[in-house]
Amino acid sequence: MAPFGQLLTAMATPMRQDGAVDFEMAGRLAQYLVDHGSDGVVVSGTTGESPTLTVEEKVELVRAVVAAVGDRAHVIAGTGSYDTEASVELTRRVSSAGAHGVMAVVPYYNKPPQEGLYRHFRAIAEATDLPVMLYNVPSRTSRNLEAATVIRLAQVPNIVAIKEAAGDMEQVTEIARGTDGALAIYSGEDSLTLPMLALGAVGVVSVASHVVGPDIKAMIQAFHAGEVAKARELHNRLLPVFRAMFITTNPIPVKWAMSLLGFDLGPFRLPLVPPTPEEQARIQEALRRYGVIA
Repeated sequence: MAPFGQLLTAMATPMRQDGAVDFEMAGRLAQYLVDHGSDGVVVSGTTGESPTLTVEEKVELVRAVVAAVGDRAHVIAGTGSYDTEASVELTRRVSSAGAHGVMAVVPYYNKPPQEGLYRHFRAIAEATDLPVMLYNVPSRTSRNLEAATVIRLAQVPNIVAIKEAAGDMEQVTEIARGTDGALAIYSGEDSLTLPMLALGAVGVVSVASHVVGPDIKAMIQAFHAGEVAKARELHNRLLPVFRAMFITTNPIPVKWAMSLLGFDLGPFRLPLVPPTPEEQARIQEALRRYGVIA
């Protein structure tokens, strides 16, 4: 079961030079991603600089991207935060704006216990008829969504998937065993996609798919077709690009990398800053060696 497809791109948010969101470019970027292997896009997630986007900007991003690709791909809106009430309200608003699903991250900074996490995600799911994807990324939130809690949440009818980015293969196995196919597992880290496929994941919510989407899609399809050696070959070739996309804080590398492909996604909102000249050189070299740029 892959409710949102196999390859989702965690989409960067284009900005104009004055710092305003470029909604027209967002639509163009979404079209490009869908044309290059993505079955769907996640807007206003971490890669989309969600901490610095206003509620109105998040809702308008959904409208712009749905208008651009809504008949061709899944549009999932990031609605999670450290405030359950605010997350519920945003979930309702993006549902009305046309989103096809929502992704809710583990609350950050306030470090709720597992019971609090369960109630938080259940409240979000109960605020919408849309399918919900949980998002576990302890490196950013400081709190792990434990397998036992995920298994409980899988009993909520419209919680259908998890983006798992804890990097813990034992935890992935526990979730897969405990949900028995009822919950779709997506890798939240590009470099762990192939190992997680071997443990039962259906695909990835990817950052690197901005620049190498067709080959990531080919790797996933090869694995599911039983062509494991081909999938491993693609993984090994992709690995330097995966690493380059995370040499500094995401989305700094990928947003800058897209400028090399002809997509000027504009500046970053503070506290994010452009990559250093040394980081730029490493990103450019990785893409050149891969053959993405001349």
